[in-house]
Amino acid sequence: MLPEWMVDAPPHLASDWHVFARPSGKRCLVVSSNGITISRVRNGSILHRFPSALPNGSKRDISGPASSYSILDCIFHEADQTYYIIDMICWRGYSLYDCTAEFRFFWVNSKLMETSAGDPPSTYHRYRFSAVPIYECTLEGLQAAYSGSTPYVKDGLLFYNKHAHYQAGITPLTLAWKDETCSQYVIDTDSKGEIPNEQHLVLELQEDGKLVTSDDPPVVFGSLDNEFVQKSNLRAGNLLRFAVRDESVKLVDGKMQIGELQFVGKPNRARAFADSHSKALFQYAARHVPLRINDLVASIQSNNMELESTDVEMQD
Repeated sequence: MLPEWMVDAPPHLASDWHVFARPSGKRCLVVSSNGITISRVRNGSILHRFPSALPNGSKRDISGPASSYSILDCIFHEADQTYYIIDMICWRGYSLYDCTAEFRFFWVNSKLMETSAGDPPSTYHRYRFSAVPIYECTLEGLQAAYSGSTPYVKDGLLFYNKHAHYQAGITPLTLAWKDETCSQYVIDTDSKGEIPNEQHLVLELQEDGKLVTSDDPPVVFGSLDNEFVQKSNLRAGNLLRFAVRDESVKLVDGKMQIGELQFVGKPNRARAFADSHSKALFQYAARHVPLRINDLVASIQSNNMELESTDVEMQD
């Protein structure tokens, strides 16, 4: 369940959304089954294979049928060697795909307390698991997520629609947002870790030479001619990094159109997917007209006024 990037505050932010501070680190799925626990990052490669105190997560804790497995959506925080749970997909074989985010968050906290997965590491429990503090997206909740202290380094905020079911891929029912206060990395850096003068964009090369985003369906931002592809020894499926001049960008009905892409090279090998359209749009906005925390506060206040007005009308 991957977030779109927030460039405008969604309707009913105060009443329909949760918010929490995203831990900095590697997003991964953690599966405990048959006496072993395995975490995999987005490209499918194994991050860790280890014993854990999750159900059926170690040889010491094998219980129930072989099909009894658990799947957690986590972020591994390197500094304290902790898996921070941001969502739950399955617990002891019980699927939570069709459950609302509100229910899944409740289960994360209640089920984690039934295990010793939150205890310090030991022989049969190599990494600690911890639930992130999740708030109603009220003024107080937003402030707590934005400014409150956390045991981990923050990398922006994540917003989850309370009624959203878990789904694979990018969804507008989960939104990411960040600024300089709650993240070290607001504007994307280049391969040297420096902020380039021009916006960079990672796109996937298709068979017909088109350059597309990771959206479903993908958004086409440009193309490469066959001669350049062959000369540069490129092939379909390659992820390629491009620079985007400000003057080549047009925003039409909330969509980003790019007149010219400048080929920079290939991104880091660890990169699994192209950028999404919303990420490209967020990065452009971050350089020019960023959505600020005050805008989110104003949206919540507006939502509160609407709710109060509705309550008055119902009483009348």
